[in-house]
Amino acid sequence: MALETVHIQEKLTQQFGENVFRFEMQRDIFSFEANASIIHAVIQFLKEEEELNFHFLTDLAAVHYPDNDADHQFAVVYQLHNWVENTRIRVRAYLNENPVIDTITDLFLSANWMEREAFDFYGVDFKGHPQLKRILNMDEMESFPLRKEFPMEDGGRTDKDDRFFGRTTVNC
Repeated sequence: MALETVHIQEKLTQQFGENVFRFEMQRDIFSFEANASIIHAVIQFLKEEEELNFHFLTDLAAVHYPDNDADHQFAVVYQLHNWVENTRIRVRAYLNENPVIDTITDLFLSANWMEREAFDFYGVDFKGHPQLKRILNMDEMESFPLRKEFPMEDGGRTDKDDRFFGRTTVNC
């Protein structure tokens, strides 16, 4: 029997109530949002619940939404895969302007480098991470280059325009 999205939603709402919401299909992937305060429990439930069986963390990424309100400035997006049923799921948790969320490295070892990358480029602090430090940028770097307030190019260049990349122009 195939794993139906309705069944996944029922199991999640039964377990977490109003802390999981906005269930929808996005480009053929069942997606929903969860409160950041319970994200570890949600991911653990998706992995360990025998009927759900999402045992593979495909991806973990951060996103910066500078135009959103203060409580939704950042999002951490988790993509999980159930290999048995060949079902994918996406979980999104929004964070405020000082992004802090629990680590899931105890659930998925592969989350280690993914969380370090999100920290390195967006400044997301993963509480409980065993070694949260920069992974690609220099340790001395104080900014987080994929935040949208970080200019993409040298302000003196005329061949690139940040407006074409969804960023506002930064005056240097």
